Amino acid sequence: MAAPANKSIKDLNGKWVINKALSDSTDPILALQGVGWLTRKAVGLATVTQHCKQYQAPPDDAPTAPPVPHIDIEQSATGGVKGTTEKRCLDWEYRSHSDWLFGELRGKSRITTLARILEEAKDAEGESVKEGRREEDAKFLAEGWLEESKDGEVVESFADAKSGWTGWQVWGFSDVKGERWLTRRFAIRRKDREEVVLARLVYEWVGEE
Repeated sequence: MAAPANKSIKDLNGKWVINKALSDSTDPILALQGVGWLTRKAVGLATVTQHCKQYQAPPDDAPTAPPVPHIDIEQSATGGVKGTTEKRCLDWEYRSHSDWLFGELRGKSRITTLARILEEAKDAEGESVKEGRREEDAKFLAEGWLEESKDGEVVESFADAKSGWTGWQVWGFSDVKGERWLTRRFAIRRKDREEVVLARLVYEWVGEE
């Protein structure tokens, strides 16, 4: 079902399932990220559930620092596909991560605005451009949102993988067939060649944990 009215970008607690009928295919994304054919097909057939916990706490690597937003996601799948764990500290600091699907990478996340994302991607001397967050990708990531995300806040995440790709994504709420749905928009790029996949995933609300 669509996202309930009480769910916001600062309260994503609960269970969400990727709605394949409303989402773009994950196969081109995973292929660009170097995931093998058999694994891609298994993921494509699986039902993927995300168990989301959102809270305030100091960063794990700085326990005496002031609290910051965190989003922890335990991802499970049917069909014998292994789950993954995402632990995001939303202070825009790079941290290392490794899992069976994507290998080793470093990533950072924050709560921000679409206006800021677009503005930073225009700055030729800025961090965004140096990291490979391109203006044309920012325009795609900023499309298709409801006013609450367009004029309010979104979650932004950027990952740089050792295997040679970068992943830029924005989370918010969008209108899908006249209903309000949690959505992630992705721009995945290879660093060694001019290749990009742009995609949207739509998440169905299942319920509180």
